[in-house]
Amino acid sequence: MRLIASLIGILMAVPAAAEKLPLSALSAYFNGLETAQGTFQQINNDGSISTGEILIKRPGRMRFEYDPPDTALVLAANRAVYILDKKSNQPPETYPLRRTPLWIILQRNVDLSQAEMVVGHDFDDTATIVTAQDPERPELGTIRMYFTADPVALRQWVITDEYGNDTTVVLGPLETGGRIVNSNFNIDRLIEDNR
Repeated sequence: MRLIASLIGILMAVPAAAEKLPLSALSAYFNGLETAQGTFQQINNDGSISTGEILIKRPGRMRFEYDPPDTALVLAANRAVYILDKKSNQPPETYPLRRTPLWIILQRNVDLSQAEMVVGHDFDDTATIVTAQDPERPELGTIRMYFTADPVALRQWVITDEYGNDTTVVLGPLETGGRIVNSNFNIDRLIEDNR
């Protein structure tokens, strides 16, 4: 529990913006983001911590690769989200990208003011918080994305599932504008490599 408090304390030490960022500024941030890569820490509902690397290539592609001993790989590509256990012989779980909150930030032209999934836009004296959920199935839970200013950046998100369990992902510094090869998002190749 102390580790979680420390992580939250570190995040909250980020300089605060003077006021809530408008949805137009957050949309412009995503629309200007072509590629990004960095590390993340995931605080699971049971208090355990997972770490890994994130790759983003907009539009439509994102990859979360977890560090050992975790064996999960989460991939957004081909208009779908795949959850692959690299130690399993089972096919990946697959969900339509459009039915997940990742759709909001991975679509070609992000306009948060028009996104039907956005149900909240708040400020907590530290970060601007955008809350989203599937309008057709709100019972499946929400995602809260936290942004800071100077420059505008996505710092973390919290997913609350249908059972009320929270999973927090804290992003490390993201390197933007670099080259990320498309093979990182080829689900067929990843499945083949894991056989």
